[in-house]
Amino acid sequence: MKKALLVCYIFCFTGVRAQSRADKFDLRVLQRIETTRSENETRILKAISDANNYVNLAVPAGLLVGGILDHNKDMRQNALYVASSTASTAVLNLALKKIFRRPRPFQMHVSLTPVYKPSQYSFPSGHTSASFSTATALTMAYPKWYVAAPSFLWAGTVGYSRMYLGVHYPTDVAAGAILGAGTALGFGFIRP
Repeated sequence: MKKALLVCYIFCFTGVRAQSRADKFDLRVLQRIETTRSENETRILKAISDANNYVNLAVPAGLLVGGILDHNKDMRQNALYVASSTASTAVLNLALKKIFRRPRPFQMHVSLTPVYKPSQYSFPSGHTSASFSTATALTMAYPKWYVAAPSFLWAGTVGYSRMYLGVHYPTDVAAGAILGAGTALGFGFIRP
């Protein structure tokens, strides 16, 4: 019994210490980003963040329309694949937010000033998970560098924008990227 308590204490202490390091890292990154904000960058990154949901809808919609017009069954199937992986990512993301209930950075650290204040929980980043799901699915469907490069550049910029705007921690963004890419890979069986 004493061994079990000792092991539990060690794991709990190590976990708290690791969490503390992650929190310090998150806070340092957000503070550094906040000090470099400019009006132009803020306008651009806010527009990218705001456009993300439309892009995630436009990609599978464009594939579907292209597949219909071209009578291309594979393109229509890829539209289903991209849409399914991104929609499933959104559902998983909402579930994880309800499980973890991590407050937004500006709620935990009053020294941080966000560009705007979203109301939902912080972990994981929904914008990032959706953009990485779309980018990964699109790249899996069309494995060409000229598809992958802009897709992941967009997804990475969306993730950065969420930190830049002060609404997500770096660990929220990293978890969102992993969730989105992982879900798209998991849905690979839908591809033609």
